[in-house]
Amino acid sequence: MAQPVGQMPFGKIYPLLVNKALRKGRTREEADAVICWMTGYTPADLARLARTGLSYGDFFTGAPALHPARTQITGKVCGVQVETIADPLEREIRRLDKLIDELAKGLPLDRILRR
Repeated sequence: MAQPVGQMPFGKIYPLLVNKALRKGRTREEADAVICWMTGYTPADLARLARTGLSYGDFFTGAPALHPARTQITGKVCGVQVETIADPLEREIRRLDKLIDELAKGLPLDRILRR
């Protein structure tokens, strides 16, 4: 049986998020900016946390400051409407997926960050 994404180590998920952006011509700095905007972590925090055994779920529950505008993130990820996900942790995980998808699709960073 597959391990729930919230239990997976952040150190395994983080490179996947960055690589999705890199494959589409975006930069690590842009991916970090998106992740930091949503969670309140700094790029140095991301690098440090990626080297620990912290779970992806704990990455979100321990986030210093989830951005209030993240609730404006709507749309589908893997065929699921983000704003209708009942589980709060799963909703946050999918919101970040959606932001990284938008980055990979070439949207301007200001639009992604709901400015």
